[in-house]
Amino acid sequence: QVQLVESGGGLVQPGGSLRLSCAASGRIFSLNAQGWYRQAPGKQRELVAAITTGSSTNYADSVKGRFTISRDNAKNTVYLQMNSLKPEDTAVYYCNADVVVSSGRIFRYWGQGTQVIVSS
Repeated sequence: QVQLVESGGGLVQPGGSLRLSCAASGRIFSLNAQGWYRQAPGKQRELVAAITTGSSTNYADSVKGRFTISRDNAKNTVYLQMNSLKPEDTAVYYCNADVVVSSGRIFRYWGQGTQVIVSS
């Protein structure tokens, strides 16, 4: 069994910064792609950023230049540095990971979500 635990959410003023972390633990052989999604009230969940095992990254247009995704493979952790935050960034942020287990099969796991509120 695999768990993804997010941390780092909270309340921040517009223009501020937050750093989200997502640590994976459990029966992990290795991690493939990892990513961050968000879901605002009344909206569908959307991709924010993703990172491959080779550290290639992909960002939603709305966060390019403001957010940075990174990973620490030794710690099975993915990060999302969020700068110049805007009220429209308010959402529940979820991490996910494509986990390779010992059999070689790959499963996608999700974290429980962490709330980010950008407000003055």
